[in-house]
Amino acid sequence: MNPVTNPFAPGAGTPPPELAGRDEVRETVRIATERVRLSLPTKSILMVGLRGVGKTVLLDRMRDDAEARGIQTMRMEAPESRSLPALLAPELRQALLRLSRNEQAKDLAHRALKGLAGFAKALKFKYEDIEVGFDFDPEPGFADNGDLEHDLQALLEAVGAAAQKAGTALVLFVDEMQYVQEVELAALITALHRAAQRRLPVVLVGAGLPQLRGRMGQAKSYAERLFDFPEIGPLTPTAAKSAISIPAAAHGVVLNEDALERIIQDTHRYPYFLQEWGKHAWDTATASPITLQNVELASTAAVAALDESFFRVRFDRLTPVEKRYMRAMAELGPGPHRSGDIAEQLGREVTSLGPTRSQLIVKGMIWSPSHGDTAFTVPLFDEFMRRIMPGSEWRR
Repeated sequence: MNPVTNPFAPGAGTPPPELAGRDEVRETVRIATERVRLSLPTKSILMVGLRGVGKTVLLDRMRDDAEARGIQTMRMEAPESRSLPALLAPELRQALLRLSRNEQAKDLAHRALKGLAGFAKALKFKYEDIEVGFDFDPEPGFADNGDLEHDLQALLEAVGAAAQKAGTALVLFVDEMQYVQEVELAALITALHRAAQRRLPVVLVGAGLPQLRGRMGQAKSYAERLFDFPEIGPLTPTAAKSAISIPAAAHGVVLNEDALERIIQDTHRYPYFLQEWGKHAWDTATASPITLQNVELASTAAVAALDESFFRVRFDRLTPVEKRYMRAMAELGPGPHRSGDIAEQLGREVTSLGPTRSQLIVKGMIWSPSHGDTAFTVPLFDEFMRRIMPGSEWRR
C-alpha cells in the first residue's frame, strides 16, 4: 500500500493517529486542572511508566486540552544536563507575559516578572545555565536570596496570585522528571506545597520513569500526600486493537483478526511498538486486508528498526561494564530480578556491582520495583540484549 498515506507514526513523542485507552487519566487531569482553577484543594499528578508507553504524547495532549479551556500552561522536558531553574525561568516569563495582557492581572503579573528577574540574577552564580530576558528590574528582597527553595516558593506564589486574578490557573507540564536533581525536586515540592496551602491555582502535571515515585519521597517525605502517581502501562487488548484498526479503517483498510492478534502479541500492547508494527504492516501489505503473512514479514522489519533506533540509542550510552550487567539481566528474562541472581550470572559479589547498578538507574536504564530487585525501564530490552550480545562472550 502507499507509504505516503501510512497513518502510523512511530517516533519520540509523535502523536499517534488514535490515542486509545487513555481517557481515564486524561479525565483525572482535566478534573484536577479545573479544581485548581476554582482554588479548590487539588493534588498534582505525576504519571509514571516505562519507556514507550506514551507518557510524552499524553502530556502534550493534556496540555492541548488545558489550553483549549483557557488555562495557562508551561511545557518543559528535564534533560540530564540542565538545571530545573534554567528550565523554569524562560517558561515562567512567557506565562507571565501572557497573564499581563489581562487587565485585572496586569499589576500582579508585572510584580511577578520583577521577582523572576531577581530570581534569575540571584541564582545565576549557582546555576550558570539560567538564560532569560528581563522585562523589569528586580524588586529588592523579592525572590532574590539565592536560595532555590525559598526563592522558588516566593516566585510561584506571585505567579499563582496573578493567575488567580486573571480567573485562570497555571499548569506546569514537565517530562522526564526522573532526571531532576534531588535538591531541585525538593524546592519544587516545597513551592507547590506552599501554593496549595495558599489556595493558589498552580499545579504540576509531570511524567517520568517508575523510579520517580521513590525520588519524590526522598526529596520530601510528605510528597506522597501532595501527588497522585497514576501508572501508565501497556494498553488493554481492546484499546490496543483500536490503536491499529481505527487509523487503518479511516483509510479504507482492514486487518484480518489473526493479523491483529499477532500484532497485539508481538508488541505486548506497548503504544510505541504498536505504531512501529502498524507502520511496517501497512508498508508490507499490497492491498487491504492486511493478513497474518503481512504481519509476520512486518515483525521482522519492525524488530530491525527498533534495534537500530529505539534500542540502539540507549545501548550506545552504556559503558562495557554496564552492558555486561544489562546482558546478565537479559539472561534471566524480562524481570524483575534479584541483585544476587544478576551477580551470580557475572560471577561477582553483589556489593561490587552496586556502583554499576546505581549508574544504570541514574541513566534511566533500570529501576528498582522493590528492595533488592532490578528491572528494565525499556520494554523488550532483554530480547534486544540477547540479540546484540549473543553467545557467552559477555561472561568474560
